[in-house]
Amino acid sequence: MTDTLNAPVYTVPQERRIVTAVPGPASQALHQRRLAVVPTGVSSALPVYIARANGAILVDVDGNQFVDFGAGIGVTTVGHTETAVVSAAAEQLQDVIHTLFTITPYEEYVRVAELLAEHTPGDHAKKTVLVNSGAEAVENGVKIARKHTGRRAVAVLDHAYHGRTNLTMAMNYKAAPYATGFGPFAGDVYHAPNSYPYHDGLSGAEAAARTIAYLEKVVGASDLACLVAEPIQGEGGFMVPAEGFLTALQEWCTANGVVFIADEIQSGMARTGAYFASEHFGLVPDLVLSAKGIAGGLPLAAVTGRAEIMDSAQPGGLGGTFGGNPVAAAAAIAVFDEIEKNDLLAEGRRIEASLTAGLRGLQEKYDIIGEVRGIGAMIAIELVQPGTAQTTKLPNADAVSKIVAYAAQQGVLLLNAGTYGNVLRFLPSLAVSDELIADAISVIDDAFAAL
Repeated sequence: MTDTLNAPVYTVPQERRIVTAVPGPASQALHQRRLAVVPTGVSSALPVYIARANGAILVDVDGNQFVDFGAGIGVTTVGHTETAVVSAAAEQLQDVIHTLFTITPYEEYVRVAELLAEHTPGDHAKKTVLVNSGAEAVENGVKIARKHTGRRAVAVLDHAYHGRTNLTMAMNYKAAPYATGFGPFAGDVYHAPNSYPYHDGLSGAEAAARTIAYLEKVVGASDLACLVAEPIQGEGGFMVPAEGFLTALQEWCTANGVVFIADEIQSGMARTGAYFASEHFGLVPDLVLSAKGIAGGLPLAAVTGRAEIMDSAQPGGLGGTFGGNPVAAAAAIAVFDEIEKNDLLAEGRRIEASLTAGLRGLQEKYDIIGEVRGIGAMIAIELVQPGTAQTTKLPNADAVSKIVAYAAQQGVLLLNAGTYGNVLRFLPSLAVSDELIADAISVIDDAFAAL
């Protein structure tokens, strides 16, 4: 954060520091313990074991400090162990930890629903159900849409990722590793073409016409309950759709009685310089799905939507034992307050400017960087085979793997993404400084040079 008058006080120096091999001896010892008791299906991108985290820095058990460009895949958007979030959760722990809202309710749940009604796109009447995770939000959004419309079919977009539950595995575009061997899967899920400007070269109107043709011919509008779309795809590689694509789909959905659901699980909660990425496209979804960054690191997710749609479910049809837990809800209230108090929307725009400038500088040096794209603190670069950036744009997953590995050894945590594994994504907290960004870019520059 750049305003020195309101600059946060960090308990961990906001700097990169490597003092052992990566992973170090303490992490290696913990990893051996882990192998004995944790299944291999629960894999880790980097087997360093974290002892502390603050702001934009992770500290492992060996004392190494990493600049975190993953933020728990977009969860610690306001920063690791953000003071107001920690205080709100700690205070709530002293009062009520759990009652189950559907037995004896409490104010914190209601307040989160009020804040979501205020900050999700559109000025229509809205209601919210709180659940535990992003995948659970997707499941509930779909079942609410089915109940409201009386229809069965669900449409998603190519390259989408929605979760690891049975329904969401069927909704994902990429099978491996999320769905391989785990079937059979839920039926009546249809994968429609998406807008991917770097590869398809289509305008928003052209891409939307292609998608709508698929929905009408393959699914049939009269059988379609909902279209679920990430305004900016996360796991798919931070694809930003062509202008007009999403609004054309929304208009078609409205005209045909189809519920338009925006999966803002990764792109929401101030990450893109707006509360929700839908705002960048003039999109007003019928339902908005929130999770990840909403509670500063505590498990919480939400389905927020038009009151008449949300009220379609019968009493007892929505809810769950831990959904809307009061401690997580208290943390979420603090997150909303911090976004306003510290103008974190502006921080998202600052990070976009700093990151894209640095990455475009690298693009000028290295021809395997095919595209720099994204909005706010949600930026990616797509890597292609040498000499193909202007022609076939063949994916270069090997380069991504090598850069991620090199950066980790130097104290920069990066994530890969994309259907073909050839996208480097930058998903930092809004606490990351321009100085940390510049330092990380220098490491990544060295990683490219080492290729």
